[in-house]
Formats: sequence, C-alpha cells, structure tokens
Amino acid sequence: MKKITFLLVFISMFGYAQDSYKHSINGEYVAHSRYSLSYLEKHEQAEWVCYSLNYNLLRGNTERSNNFRVDSSISTRSASLNDYKGTGYDRGHLVPAGDMKDSYRSMSESFFMSNMSPQDPSFNRGGWKRLESLVRSWAEKNELYIVTAGVLKESLPKIGTNGVSIPKYFYKIIYAPSSSKMIGFLMPNTKINLDLSDYVKTVDEIEKLTNIDFFYNIDDDLENRLESELRIDNWDFSSTPSFSTSSSNSTSVQCKGIAKSTGQRCRNKSKNTNGYCYVHRAQAPDYIPPKKSNYIGRCNATTKKGSRCKRNASGGSRYCWQHP
Repeated sequence: MKKITFLLVFISMFGYAQDSYKHSINGEYVAHSRYSLSYLEKHEQAEWVCYSLNYNLLRGNTERSNNFRVDSSISTRSASLNDYKGTGYDRGHLVPAGDMKDSYRSMSESFFMSNMSPQDPSFNRGGWKRLESLVRSWAEKNELYIVTAGVLKESLPKIGTNGVSIPKYFYKIIYAPSSSKMIGFLMPNTKINLDLSDYVKTVDEIEKLTNIDFFYNIDDDLENRLESELRIDNWDFSSTPSFSTSSSNSTSVQCKGIAKSTGQRCRNKSKNTNGYCYVHRAQAPDYIPPKKSNYIGRCNATTKKGSRCKRNASGGSRYCWQHP
C-alpha cells in the first residue's frame, strides 16, 4: 500500500463552471478538463468528484473511448486495471462517460482509474445507471453541479495489490443554483429494486456519513436550508433524457484527418464531435498526447468488448496507435 500524508485543505474548483463551488478536501486535489476530484490514497479512489452538466454539454457525440488507464496526475499513482481483474466488481465510473461526450479529451479523461470505484455489476448497470440517466434529464432543463463518489470508511474490504476499498454505499448530490434547489441520493452497492426516490437523503445526512462539507462557499443561510430540507417534489422523477448516451444514434461524417500514405483526406467515417476517426485522433486540435514512457509491451487499453487490447504499445507510450 502506497503512503501519503493527508492534509485537510480547502481548494477552489478548477476548469469549466464547477470552479464556482467548493468542497472540503481530505486527500489530494486534482483537476482535469471537465471534472475535479479529491483522491484518498488509503482507499485508492476519490472521496468526491465534481463536475457541471447542462444542455449544451449533453449535445456532444464523442464515442466512448474505453481507454481505462492509471491517472498519472495522482502523485502516488492511482489504482490500476489489475486491481479489478478477476474480482467480480465493475470499474464503476463516478463521473459518467455519458456526461463527457463534448470532446475527445473529456471522454478520455473519464476513463482514468482515479474516476473508478468497485461497484457490484447489478448496481453499476442497474440502479446507478438509472440515476445517471435521470440526472441527465434534469440537466437538459437546468445547469447542474454534481458531486459523487463512494462513502469511504475505515475497515472496508479491499481488492487488488494496491488495496482498493469497496464502498458499501454511493452518494450523489445535485445542485441547481438557478432554481435554488438541491437533492442527495445514498444507494447501497447492490442490486437496486426500489424507486430512485426511495434513496433520497438530505445533504446534511450525507455530510455526516462522509465527513465532507459540500458547497461550503455558498451563502450560509441558503446552504443551511438546501442541505437540511428533503423536497422530492422539487424534482421530476418521471423525466427521461432526450440525448442518448450511446454514440449509435449520432451522425457519421467523413474523417477530417489526412492519411500519411496518400496525403489525401481519410475516407473513414467518424461519430466523434471533433470529426476525426480513431486512426487520426492525434491530428485533432483537442488531442492531448500521452506522457512519454519507457514502457515496452502490450497496449494497456481496454477494447469496447471489455478485453485488453492485443496490439503492442507505441514508442513512448503505454498504448497503441488506436488508443492514444
């Protein structure tokens, strides 16, 4: 188990619109392009991730990348894919990939292992997925600020050589400032049989469980009211999102990339928002090249079928040409 000194600090959010709101931090703060997180080394996952979501961001059609990988932004390195291998647990997204379709970069960053937590498959693919879909439907009508993660406690069971804690519960807090409303969910890491409304909790209750002060920089009177009240009637639990989280419904266009062999425009079709196919991702303006590495061997990416890529990694990377 890697070691780190935990500091209780307060740091403002970074990037996009979530920089307006703050949460207490008991671990290491890291900001990516569309979301921020506080990473707890002793649990090998985030105590919270925070991001904003609205109608325009949901309109993206970037394809799901599935390039699960270590987050090198974490000073001690995040958990790895091998920690989950053969455990029976899903690598459950905290920030959903379906909420990061606005660009290749944000989609790719959602597959950092720092954004994963061990989830029971029936939970991850059932109740948790239903909640993510419901939140998207709300984001079409209001700008939302979302904070979510597992409830991390001492003596939780662990998986993998790095010791990734298995949360017994997961929480999600949604704040709609334009409507001055807030709602919290607390769900067990197991098959969800009840209606989602049955898992609504006050934010005060979630704060006591997690030892995290959420949205602490909004007006004190407003914070106290929103975090203490339980107003299910303020939220439409029957709504469904207009935008599919699957890329299958998006429109294909000819890739904007230039083929090196011919010097002509690529003939592949792409559904990515930036207009570049998987072969020519590196030519896209928003492409972020992987950090250089001395690694030699098999690509570390995961294919769409869930198996490890069989190609060799490209020079200076841990990934092949298809998974840059």
